[in-house]
Amino acid sequence: MPAHPSTLPVSGPHLKLAALFGIAGALATLALMPYMMVLTPQKFTALPLPLPAIVLAAAAQTGVLCWLLGWLGLYLGAPYGLDAPWLRAWVYRRPRDPARRPRWWLAVMLGGLAALLVVGLSALGPKHAEDVIQAWRGALASFYGGIVEEVLYRLLLVSALVWLLARCNRRVARPWMFVLAIVLAALLFGAGHLSAADAAGLLGTPLLVARIVLLNAVVAVVFGGLFWKYGLEHAMLAHFCADLVLHVALPLAGGF
Repeated sequence: MPAHPSTLPVSGPHLKLAALFGIAGALATLALMPYMMVLTPQKFTALPLPLPAIVLAAAAQTGVLCWLLGWLGLYLGAPYGLDAPWLRAWVYRRPRDPARRPRWWLAVMLGGLAALLVVGLSALGPKHAEDVIQAWRGALASFYGGIVEEVLYRLLLVSALVWLLARCNRRVARPWMFVLAIVLAALLFGAGHLSAADAAGLLGTPLLVARIVLLNAVVAVVFGGLFWKYGLEHAMLAHFCADLVLHVALPLAGGF
């Protein structure tokens, strides 16, 4: 069924909800730092400022980005049903749409299965040396993926792509537009992991580059589908659970 802005209930406000994303994004960035100090230690040597100042500046920058870009994503996507309905109801103290039922168990299950799929596909691909980072660092880093990356790649990017496609169709969003937006955002999500992989020395061959992009894109399609059908919170939960499998369960199991 096509989605038209005038037929959907969410038109704002968005600022307080976006501010919540900003606060959560800043805290998630702080939680990410112990993981990054092991993954890319060279970035934390010969710093121009004391380490606490660098960490706080990075957290503040991410918080502002999540606030502003989160607001933009809500502004563009909420009229087409791309929203965070449970967080919105909590922030603005208003009842949510009773027709939109939560599927938290589905988000947990799909997040875990997507991570296991990545593990299985990785085992079939080329082998490369990779440090196993302590599980506690991975647990803290999982908040960054579930919050910041979902705000940027699902809430902002998917919403912006759907909005652009709908503008070409008299502002009516067809189902294929959501699917295309989810796939394109997933590919960009995969490409977005290349810089961290390069800093960690994992981009030895074009095959490894393709592997990193495609494996991340596979799980991102799952997150995008949950965002479309059930709301941003479901995508966040699935992403968090997938990262727990990859960055906590695997190190505890001795890698793969």
